[in-house]
Amino acid sequence: MDPIALIPQFSSFFWIILAFVVALSVIVAVHEYGHYIVGRWSGIKADVFSLGFGPVLYSRTDRHGTKWQFAALPFGGYVKFAGDANAASGKDEEAMAGLSAEEARHTMHGAPLWARAATVLAGPVFNFALSILVFAGVIAFNGVVEEPLTVGELRPTPVETTLAPGDIIREIQGIPMPGPDATETGSDYYALLPVTPVTSYTVTRDGQTVEATGPNPLPPIVLQLSPQSAALAAGLKAGDVITAIEGTPVYAFSELKEAVESSNGAPLNLTVWREGSTFETTLTPRRVDEPQADNTFVTQWRIGIAGGLFFEPQTSFPGVGTALSNGVEQTWRIITGSISGLGHMITGAISSCNLSGPIGIAQTSGAMASQGAESFIWFIAVLSTAVGLLNLFPIPMLDGGHLTFYAYEAVTGRPPNDRAMRLLMSIGLTLILSLMTFALFNDIFCP
Repeated sequence: MDPIALIPQFSSFFWIILAFVVALSVIVAVHEYGHYIVGRWSGIKADVFSLGFGPVLYSRTDRHGTKWQFAALPFGGYVKFAGDANAASGKDEEAMAGLSAEEARHTMHGAPLWARAATVLAGPVFNFALSILVFAGVIAFNGVVEEPLTVGELRPTPVETTLAPGDIIREIQGIPMPGPDATETGSDYYALLPVTPVTSYTVTRDGQTVEATGPNPLPPIVLQLSPQSAALAAGLKAGDVITAIEGTPVYAFSELKEAVESSNGAPLNLTVWREGSTFETTLTPRRVDEPQADNTFVTQWRIGIAGGLFFEPQTSFPGVGTALSNGVEQTWRIITGSISGLGHMITGAISSCNLSGPIGIAQTSGAMASQGAESFIWFIAVLSTAVGLLNLFPIPMLDGGHLTFYAYEAVTGRPPNDRAMRLLMSIGLTLILSLMTFALFNDIFCP
């Protein structure tokens, strides 16, 4: 075996692990800081704040008496509060027995119910807050498309265009653009356009009406690739334009979509234009369970690319309120879609292969990082929402399990006894390990 030939594979593996560790570390740090800071505000003392597990690489103790540390295994983290026996917040019976009432008040197990519940709930809430802020930031950075539609930067395509930045598009193929009061959506409008090798545009340029030509407004261009997709495996890159399928020219993204959906999973031979030259590649569409607006799922054949306009439309700053509102909507969409997806997997309506484990998440981290900082940051926000939601499940060992115990205490006036707690924690650990094993099995054996 040629050792030099292993360098690309090693580099790719290293990149995947690095991206995964960075994404996980950011999410865990925010989650655990939520526990820590709300606990401190609630009067609960934190003994240790750790990023990672295992041997400690670096540590320092702050003026509040909390030891902040980095550990050797960067695949998680924890906050160990006063009175905890371990990182899972188990009760240290011996330590608690020797404390006065005032000292016990500053432990996780001796604090009032409201303080414990707020501290535990803060972890997932901080995850959701991170997601909202990241989504809002990306939306604000990219801006919202101005009305009427105005040409910004032109993307390279194999079809020459006489459009210019600043052109205000009035008609495409003689069909007027929908106005702000139109009932039809943009998708409805583009679906009405005839597909031709060259498309005509009527635009306003410097106050004058001008006729221009260019490609279809939605050509079969690759703007983004989905992780673990057929397109990514086939070597497609952002900016590629698919010019033919099985030797038949295609000019609109809708033609590509139709060919993929009707393939029934058969391999497709594509002709791809990239930076002025063309090449041939073959890929096999994969079955994907796609969430719908009503939280149902539809199974489709997909190759994993997202398209769009052949130019970047001019945008404007949406305003802080609008950006935050969109960030909340995006986070809520992920939460409801995840719950719906899990329910559909449990009932067998969709494949359980939709559940990814650590290998799948690591591969996705690397794939998103390879597409640029914005894609990677967006993925961190998506994963942060998923981690926050997972931690709210009422499973002992998770935050949701602790909140369930606190709800029981609020109703009965007393916490579950220590023996029951130990048993439930063991059951919770078994459930979590079983779920992780199942997800890892999916990573290895699912197509």
